[in-house]
Amino acid sequence: MTTNAQLWIIDDDDSIRWVLEKAFADSRYHVRSFANGEDFFSALKTDAPTVVLTDIRMPGENGLAVLEKLGREQPQLPVVVMTAHSDLETTVKAFQGGAFEYLAKPFDIDEAITAVDRALQHARQSETTANESIDNSVPELIGEAAPMQDVFRAIGRLSSSSVSVLLTGETGTGKEVVARALHKHSPRAEKPFIALNMAAIPADLIESELFGHERGAFTGADRKRVGRFQQADGGTLFLDEIGDMPLPVQTRLLRVLAEGQFYPVGAHQPVKVDVRVIAATHRELEQLVDKGQFRDDLYHRLNVIRLRLPPLRERTEDIATLAKHFLKKSAEELNVTPKTLLNETLSKLMSYSWPGNVRQLENTCRWLTVMAPGQNIGVNDLPEDILVPADSEPENFTGELTWLHWLERELEKHPLEAQDVLQSYQHQLEKIALQIALQRFSGHKQKAATWLGWGRNTLTRKLKTLLK
Repeated sequence: MTTNAQLWIIDDDDSIRWVLEKAFADSRYHVRSFANGEDFFSALKTDAPTVVLTDIRMPGENGLAVLEKLGREQPQLPVVVMTAHSDLETTVKAFQGGAFEYLAKPFDIDEAITAVDRALQHARQSETTANESIDNSVPELIGEAAPMQDVFRAIGRLSSSSVSVLLTGETGTGKEVVARALHKHSPRAEKPFIALNMAAIPADLIESELFGHERGAFTGADRKRVGRFQQADGGTLFLDEIGDMPLPVQTRLLRVLAEGQFYPVGAHQPVKVDVRVIAATHRELEQLVDKGQFRDDLYHRLNVIRLRLPPLRERTEDIATLAKHFLKKSAEELNVTPKTLLNETLSKLMSYSWPGNVRQLENTCRWLTVMAPGQNIGVNDLPEDILVPADSEPENFTGELTWLHWLERELEKHPLEAQDVLQSYQHQLEKIALQIALQRFSGHKQKAATWLGWGRNTLTRKLKTLLK
């Protein structure tokens, strides 16, 4: 590319500055480089760049501070940021601060040249970028892998928008976590986030759940109910497993999205709402449309921005960080010391296919926190379904199949003359179920007991025997 554009590079690493200077000089840019933000702004008093390429983490005035000051003084100047600390929070702050593009180190030189070329084109077309900043954290959304960096970039670019988003990906990839991140990093962050799983609600109750109902609207409606749409007014409504929504409800949803109002079941006056809808599915909606099971017009209304979440097997470099996070989280919930994965154990986890994705990894870490006997988790401490060779796993993962296969293998270990073989498994099952119940209900014992089908006295006894 031949250009007279001035590219100014800011990075405290001498070797990175040298490589970038050489690469962009060969691209016929006029290049100046600076070791810190202070020197950059000093030079800015007498000269002006066309494009800026800056690191984020630097001593003194860091890249985010550079972005903030340029956003006030020269908002039209495109800035490409680069960092080795490519977490969601940094990505969002960079885009909110006005960054044109975001490069996660290490990157290919060609990738940097392409980004700067695009920024130059952007500058010459006098386009502007957002310069608003919010500070919300979503610690559960973790990822250094390239597919997750794409997700982070998308969240950053959407942070000043309320456009509809369709999240796709396998079960357990973290669609609700991403939906919450989209909400928290949006202009609606201070308003409600309401999540509803279509697959978890009986078909005949979905309409009432979404839109509410008047007293006496149908048998059993003994009081007025406010629906999820009205609860989410001003905020975000997350509709998980949208592919399971019945066709009649799809028609009503389409009308709400088009008109911004709806009639609760049994009502005669419309209710106006301002709601951003984020939908998610693990199914192929296009196939459902072809089969007549999903409305084509609703599909296009929801599919304004489509964001695919990668399965865990496509981001294995994130497994170590995720596992450490989940082990720490589980330990905090149980008020115990976090356990540590030995290197060979981590290697085993990274070679596993994770058909249940991030959710399965989180549940595995919770299981290990309870069941692994020592502080250092060895390979033999892993649950049986992970120790099984990959080629013996079911082609299509379901929790039921995995559970049945595990139980069958375990029971076959006991000789025919053994007695009371279920006792140890019952103990393990109840221990895990009790932990999950207490977690789901934030330690509320009565609710946990009801959910498990136990009396309060039974729960108290189990607490003493199972979690001692």
